[in-house]
Amino acid sequence: MNIIETHDLCKQYGNALRVAHLELSVPEGSVYGFLGPNGAGKSTTLKMILGLVRPTAGSIRVLGRQMNRANRLTVLRQVGSLIESPSYYGHLTGEENLRIVQTLRGVPEKNIREVLQIVRLDGQRGKKVAHYSLGMKQRLGLAAALLGYPKLLILDEPTNGLDPAGIQEMRELICSLPGRFGMTVVVSSHLLSEIDQMADHVAIIREGELVFQDSLEALHGHSSHHLALRTSNNTVARSLLAEQSVTCREEEGYLILPILPDETAARLTRFLAENRLGVVRLEERQKSLEDIFLELTGRAVSL
Repeated sequence: MNIIETHDLCKQYGNALRVAHLELSVPEGSVYGFLGPNGAGKSTTLKMILGLVRPTAGSIRVLGRQMNRANRLTVLRQVGSLIESPSYYGHLTGEENLRIVQTLRGVPEKNIREVLQIVRLDGQRGKKVAHYSLGMKQRLGLAAALLGYPKLLILDEPTNGLDPAGIQEMRELICSLPGRFGMTVVVSSHLLSEIDQMADHVAIIREGELVFQDSLEALHGHSSHHLALRTSNNTVARSLLAEQSVTCREEEGYLILPILPDETAARLTRFLAENRLGVVRLEERQKSLEDIFLELTGRAVSL
């Protein structure tokens, strides 16, 4: 079952089509990474899914129900979200802030203590939120989103502004939610390495258009391992390798070869040396997630 499905989803502001014909499918129980550069339309899409922004065209199904005015509140009772930045009352404690949300959502009071433990804020529950660090405020926002133990959790750039330790904590917490509570988590980010370490399914959006959607494994399948060889004379080396039935291409000062068994690689480097060619460097490479992203979008972007 797909927890979220969109069909031909569009959002237009003036003459600008910010989200263009999106067809998203979010599998149940996944950590679904929604990836793209700043301004790509990620937040707008998530707001439409939550009913905070009305689509210009298209349809949205959440938890098997059509998202519309008639049943929006019914659907949202099973959804938690943290969009852009957490909201809080600075003069109240973390626990008091959560009690307000608990009352509005009509969930048991015991959930407050439980979610504070989940996000590791139970030791700070009596501290005023105005005195919280940025990372603590992010975790408080996540605690509020978790209060009703939703089936679907939507997080928009949850690691924004966190230090490396805070990013690691947030990443570990997000990855644990499907297994611990059976939640489906949609997490948006412009940090490609973050999505690579958190998600098992990925969608990539560029200028409002979906350019990739599949498992993370399938995304990495766009990349193939290869060997990069640099010699004292690549032109001569390329001819000599051709004699050994090894095809290669030249790219930025390197000869790009397919992955070879260690014995074959050793034999070829020895063969080049016997022909008075210096092997300057031989390394194994694989395209990073960033490289794959740029390939899929067909242009360089500022990330």
